[in-house]
Amino acid sequence: QVQLVESGGGSVQAGGSLRLSCAASGNNFSINTMGWYRQAPGKQRELVARMSSEGSTNYADSVKDRFTISRDNAKNTVYLQMNSLKPEDTAVYYCRAVIDSRLYWGQGTQVTVSP
Repeated sequence: QVQLVESGGGSVQAGGSLRLSCAASGNNFSINTMGWYRQAPGKQRELVARMSSEGSTNYADSVKDRFTISRDNAKNTVYLQMNSLKPEDTAVYYCRAVIDSRLYWGQGTQVTVSP
């Protein structure tokens, strides 16, 4: 059974930084795409950033040049470095992974950015 375990959320002031981590646990699996989505109150879940197993990336326009996604394939872990945070970045951030052709989601971690 594959699980995604997230960490690193919290509260910061605008302009601050946070780093999210998401580790996939289980046995004998192959990870394709890993990424981060977020959902703010009253809004739909949206893509923040994702990275393929080959290293290609996609970012939401709203986070380009501020957020950076990276992966450590040996640790089955994806990271999201978030800099220059804005109040509008406040949301629950979810890790998402395609593993052995199945879709998995993490439990979500809250990020709150105060003005």
